[in-house]
Amino acid sequence: MKKIHLISTVIFACICLHVSAQNKTKARPVYPSYTGLVMAGYQGWFAAEGDDSQRGWYHYQGRGRVFAPGNTNVDMWPDIREYKKTYKSPFKFADGRDAYLYSPYDEESVDLHFKWMKEYGIDGVHMQRFVGEIKNPSGKRHFNQVLANALKAAKKYGRAISVMYDLSGCRSEDIALVAADWKELVETFKLTDPSVNPTYLWHRGKPMMTIWGVGFNDRRRYTIADVDAVVDQLKSPENNVSIMLGVPYYWSSLGRDTEPSETLHALIKKADIVMPWAVGRYNSKTFDPSVVAADIAWSAAHGVDYVPLIFSGFSWGNMHHDPKIYHQIPRLKGDFFWQQVAAAKQAGAKSLYIAMFDEIDEGTAIFKVANEKDTPLNGDKGLRFIGIEDDLPTDHYLWLTGQAAAWFHGKPGYGAKRPQR
Repeated sequence: MKKIHLISTVIFACICLHVSAQNKTKARPVYPSYTGLVMAGYQGWFAAEGDDSQRGWYHYQGRGRVFAPGNTNVDMWPDIREYKKTYKSPFKFADGRDAYLYSPYDEESVDLHFKWMKEYGIDGVHMQRFVGEIKNPSGKRHFNQVLANALKAAKKYGRAISVMYDLSGCRSEDIALVAADWKELVETFKLTDPSVNPTYLWHRGKPMMTIWGVGFNDRRRYTIADVDAVVDQLKSPENNVSIMLGVPYYWSSLGRDTEPSETLHALIKKADIVMPWAVGRYNSKTFDPSVVAADIAWSAAHGVDYVPLIFSGFSWGNMHHDPKIYHQIPRLKGDFFWQQVAAAKQAGAKSLYIAMFDEIDEGTAIFKVANEKDTPLNGDKGLRFIGIEDDLPTDHYLWLTGQAAAWFHGKPGYGAKRPQR
């Protein structure tokens, strides 16, 4: 009997070891590399009067934190027909109907966005995390909730997801918060545990995160050295992450929008990926593909991966109360978007960053936005809302982004001319 018991014990131990090995095999990230992916930035910073964030019409509002006709920061109006939960805004349509908006604080809204990503073949998103927001309790609570919603939806729909810190508005003393907050997120959400978050993005064998906003020559109140110190901390064995740096568009030549300091290049060489900020830097007539080619050459020479940014257009008339800058960079029904996609692909880029999924403030959004004819009124002083071109479906830019993803995934049949639906 003792012999039989011993054999049974050995067999049971072997089974346990086998199961344990299987579990370790299963607990690998679904997305081990950014290479080959087309991902968008996701702001998630909106809130609605009546949602549980208790922030009012946050980021929809205009000057003086007032949200009313003639006073809003957003140029586009979301197409809200598919949202399960919406909120009546102070705006109305020409026929007197009330206009409604969504809040990403609601799980249902973020779930819908990730559902769209899967439907249209977009690989996923980088979740923006504004350091100037998370240093305050209400901002941290908001972005934690939106991130929780997104992690759940990313897992449900199999979409890649990563955290992206935005340094806009920071001072030198704020930069250290990046490493502390990252550590807290890893502990709270188990970001780097593939058994909990299987679709969290990894790159070069490590969980990936982004720091955006270093090297710009626009008089920021922090330095390249401040960011360098945080990168060293995050690259240490304690954190061991892969880092994408968001830098100015003319970073490789240290020109125009870039601080002319070789310390920026030294910092970029420490990173795993460099991503230049192209929004607002050109239109369809001034776009120069040679800039992308030069960036790729520099990156290859210094062992850094490169991800170019693509944007659909630009508009910020309502933010500045200036009707002259509606459609400041025209979308041209997607021709401008595809012009950049084709140039990046033909220059040898392997992945894309799309700006942005839900950015209706500056009119770069690719998610479903109302057609221009279907937007509400915006006061009586010449202000209005822009929208998706009236002869296009509201999902046109989601579809077009999905086409870009198909091309970067290796599907044939694409070229310089925008694909037709």
